[in-house]
Amino acid sequence: LGSFISAHETWGQHFIISWTPNMSRHQNGEEYRNPTEVKKSQIVMPCHANHRQELSVGELLKWMDSTACLSAERHAGCPCVTASVDDIHFEHTIGVGQVINIKAKVNRAFNTSMEVGIVVSCEDLFSDSHWRVCQAVATFVSQRTTGGKLRPLVPCTQAEQVEHSLAAERRRMRLVHSDIMKDLLTNKAFQQVEVQEAEKAVPAERTRVESVELVLPTHANHQVNTFGGQIMAWMENVATIAASRLCNAHPTLQSIDMFHFRGPSHVGDRLVLKAIVNNAFKNSMEVGVCAEAYQGEEPLRHINSAFMTFEIRDREGKPCMLPRIRPEPLEGRRRYQEAIARNKIRLDRKYIISCKQTEVPLSVPWDLSNQVYLSYNNVSALKMLAARNNWLLNSEKNKVSLYTLEEKQVLSFKVETEVDIPAERAFMLLSDLSKRVEWDPNYEWVSVCTHTPDSGGGGKVQDFILLASRRPPCDSGDPYVIALRSVTLPTHPPTEGYNRGEVLCAGFSILEISYFNQASPEVLPYISTDIAGLSSSFYGIFCACNTFLQENRGDHASTPQSQPPSSTLKSTQL
Repeated sequence: LGSFISAHETWGQHFIISWTPNMSRHQNGEEYRNPTEVKKSQIVMPCHANHRQELSVGELLKWMDSTACLSAERHAGCPCVTASVDDIHFEHTIGVGQVINIKAKVNRAFNTSMEVGIVVSCEDLFSDSHWRVCQAVATFVSQRTTGGKLRPLVPCTQAEQVEHSLAAERRRMRLVHSDIMKDLLTNKAFQQVEVQEAEKAVPAERTRVESVELVLPTHANHQVNTFGGQIMAWMENVATIAASRLCNAHPTLQSIDMFHFRGPSHVGDRLVLKAIVNNAFKNSMEVGVCAEAYQGEEPLRHINSAFMTFEIRDREGKPCMLPRIRPEPLEGRRRYQEAIARNKIRLDRKYIISCKQTEVPLSVPWDLSNQVYLSYNNVSALKMLAARNNWLLNSEKNKVSLYTLEEKQVLSFKVETEVDIPAERAFMLLSDLSKRVEWDPNYEWVSVCTHTPDSGGGGKVQDFILLASRRPPCDSGDPYVIALRSVTLPTHPPTEGYNRGEVLCAGFSILEISYFNQASPEVLPYISTDIAGLSSSFYGIFCACNTFLQENRGDHASTPQSQPPSSTLKSTQL
């Protein structure tokens, strides 16, 4: 049973799976390479560039898609097609004469689909400098004619173990992406948004673009399906024209939102591409693009829709102020309001998901629109700590082992043991935080509405506002996860008599029972005697936890697998 916590001013808990050994080199000494990894290097020529002698993003999207497709087909052993692409944020541009390096590999295989990770970097041959341009995650679906499931992908290194584990969480997030948008649009705050009229507002109809492309064999794969990257390149072209018309300047593409291909396109299709600026914010604008296909007199087929964010930059590379836009009536106003909602989601996703774990501030404000992304960050942090392979055994007593890990002035520790109880039952029992007081003497569960501080005693106690994210296994071999992290709620500000504590990451990862804690200096007084071997309080707590689970291991209770993943808010006291 394991608990892991990453804390600033406090400590918390979490369960974890045992780590996979680092296999960066084979036994014969050769450097390990993922068998699904595919690399592409290309010198940027003038024919690949735009008017600024920079690599066209459309060309880059084609190269990224084809490289990722080859990686997916290497694992599947059959043709594959692009199903979706997650958010892409472009960090730098690439000039003519520079080298673009693309690396793609399969992170995880599901029944018929695969997640492929893509990393794009740039190289200057004259200065020998390298920098990252962007990274992306694409989903490919196998076109196997014989049916059957894809063979599972076995991770062999710590990095592969982390990506393999996080792929399941990203998949959950993709499945609920459209529901998040619908829920946000039902929010009264967005329904009541008024179009701000301005004297020099640009009519949205002025930015409208429509273009038709004929799909030729050079645009298709060996199955005569149009390359997803080629469709994205055509969509980027019309979106750039629409953005240029807003302010009569050349725009720079900053990001592309997550999108899904609704259906295939084939050689001989006429692809109709439409774009329009939906809304303009202070320094950026959202352009909506739609791709539809037809042959002969058949009706239009919806292939894809995407939303791209552009900026206009001055000579120093700084974003310029953009003019306001006047939306068209009815549908135009709907797109105007939806763009505001998407901008909110876009900021949440970039702020919470795209940045590194150490860059995410504690106690991010919680609301319904960002709860999924906070949960993703919460669960991913826990799984990343679980995958670490450099823990040092500090002590062991009656099969309860204490491990420590020091890195970047952070002390982490893990207590590991085994409990004779089904993992799903332990998951259900530990999901109920109100029962933790039955085995943890350092913990008290309180109601966020009715609790008042105890006037007696010495110093102030610490309280928390935590977001709890529960995750049943995605596949056999995956752990059950109960992840916790601090958030802020306007309805529950810090109260007199308490020190508001903050937890960066905490929770349980249940497969084998291990307790993890990423401790700050404020936590050391609680754990130093255990680490020094002068105390065994952790051992006592784990024995109490073991007893609690054994006494409540009844087989008649419902299992968590019958319940959908959920996120709840609780206030706790240490």
